[in-house]
Amino acid sequence: MSFLEKNREVLQRHYPGFWEDITCGDDGIADDILQKEIKIEATPCGEPTLCINGLHVHSPRDPLREGQRLAEVVSAEKGFIVIFGFGFGYAAEAAAKTAIEQGKPVIIIEKHKSLFLKALELRDFTDFFIKNKLIFVIGGSGEGIASALTIADELNSSKSDNKKTFPSIIRNKALVGFDEQWYRTIEDRIRTWAMKDDVNAATHKRFGKRWVRNLTKNMTAIRDIPGVSHLAGLAINESEGKEKSLPVFLAAAGPSLDKIKPMLHEIYERCIIVAVDTSLRFFIKNGVQPDFVMVVDPQFWNSRHLDRCFCKEMGERTALIAESAVYPPVLSLPFKNRFLCGSLFPLGAFIEKQVDLKGMLGAGGSVATTAWDFARTLGSNEIWIAGLDLAFPDFKTHFRGARFEERSNAESNRFSPIEKWIVRALRDGRPFKARSGNGEQVLTDQRLSLYAAWFENQFKQNTNVFNYGLFQDGLAIAGLHSGNTEKFLALPQRREEIDRRIMEAFKRVENKFNNPQEKSGRTERYEKAISGLRNGLNSIKAAAEEGAEVVRLALRYPLTQVQQNKVLNDLEKITKRISDSEVKEIAGFLIPPVEEVNDKVNNDEINIDPFKSYLKSSQQLFSGIAESSLFMLY
Repeated sequence: MSFLEKNREVLQRHYPGFWEDITCGDDGIADDILQKEIKIEATPCGEPTLCINGLHVHSPRDPLREGQRLAEVVSAEKGFIVIFGFGFGYAAEAAAKTAIEQGKPVIIIEKHKSLFLKALELRDFTDFFIKNKLIFVIGGSGEGIASALTIADELNSSKSDNKKTFPSIIRNKALVGFDEQWYRTIEDRIRTWAMKDDVNAATHKRFGKRWVRNLTKNMTAIRDIPGVSHLAGLAINESEGKEKSLPVFLAAAGPSLDKIKPMLHEIYERCIIVAVDTSLRFFIKNGVQPDFVMVVDPQFWNSRHLDRCFCKEMGERTALIAESAVYPPVLSLPFKNRFLCGSLFPLGAFIEKQVDLKGMLGAGGSVATTAWDFARTLGSNEIWIAGLDLAFPDFKTHFRGARFEERSNAESNRFSPIEKWIVRALRDGRPFKARSGNGEQVLTDQRLSLYAAWFENQFKQNTNVFNYGLFQDGLAIAGLHSGNTEKFLALPQRREEIDRRIMEAFKRVENKFNNPQEKSGRTERYEKAISGLRNGLNSIKAAAEEGAEVVRLALRYPLTQVQQNKVLNDLEKITKRISDSEVKEIAGFLIPPVEEVNDKVNNDEINIDPFKSYLKSSQQLFSGIAESSLFMLY
């Protein structure tokens, strides 16, 4: 049996579907490596080496030893291992031996399927494939890297905490050099993935109290406004099936949105239109009312995107889709039809669970991510998208006339011109160049590429939904297919049917959600939930204050071992009272992470007196819980 046959048999048995993936033919990315001058050479150690265009990919003398040296560099690293450029697999095999001992997976990244298959012809990888935790990203645009990183992080048993660690990367310099931009894009995605937790933590720290304030003021909306779950499947005609569902048009607010202006009325005639808050004024200025507008951001300035967008017709025609933590005046705007999506925060989720579940929508950090998931839940198998640039084509940040542009124009002066604002916006997100949807290079940044990874992951998971991008000047997103205007205009005009379906859905929701019996039941459940919330928070606050007092007294004087044991026992009982509460996640929402609390404790004292260090950490933690509970209550 040849090496290729043996390797294929193992791959098919241990990695279902992978063999078919790497042998399926054209993946949309030119696999031009075989057009170069390739030589397979024997080496003194008995293993083959590879030479491309006169450049040795592996050592011409001992590629096995070379692979071991590369692997030694990362053997002590905590993160899992990523191989850039598989070649004939020497570095991957050496790294995997160390990785499996430490419980770390290995991600193998190779742009060229043909090169990977050549390696399978020349070397026996059966033990390598069977004994190690391997994840493959071979060919294409590298779109599988986001899910590969998530899987690797879950498999990484060498982690001592729940924080993500930046993986160790082993680069084959020759192979990376041939496709430098491709691998650089992959590395940018890895860096974006690794910093996601830091971004989330920073966002939490910056906006946590704002989310709580908004939720507190919007609490009755959870009782009085129906959820998006009532709209699920709206685009599907039950008698025709999903294949003939109504298409959805999603309008983000990127610069390419300007290009759809000439065909806006054609879009209106053919699709259910879902606009994000930032793109609403684009539609209003051009005389078209979208069917739905999505608002999820809690900030005051974000609510200003809706300024001067209202007329009686829009309030009647456009329905608001919002999250319960939005800036409170948003929910008071004169939308005739309003819907809430499930809360992303413990306080809102607690009330919803007891009063009325709204229906969760995906949250990738951007209103466009939530809007796409809403479009998906409508049941369409076809979503057309414009303005989802996630980049700065021609150094533009948004469509012409966006609120951002109007505000910067209004505040511009000779000391702070609009050009300065634009440069700051482009600079502050750690910009870099990446491949655009039309195959060219475009400027993007770390934050926007994080959103792109979210979309790629969702497109991969929801293969029954076809996503088409109009005017793809922005960042290339795997799974977002190019949709030209001719193909779009071939869609039938169905505005009459769209309006009828939407009105029927609204009427159905009104009859079900607001019938007297249902309203009475919700009111009763709401009052019970609020009472339980207040009682729970008061109990946690009292327990946390008691714990802080126990610590304060214990820190005043030196304690005997018996006294220390009593203090530890008392704190353990108090901690259990808090952890057993059904509102513990709400009370703990605003306290800093444990690592941040511990960082405030003097490291010298940790070494000198661990008990005293523990008391100081506990004091800060209990004080934080008490303060957070008080904030939630008032």
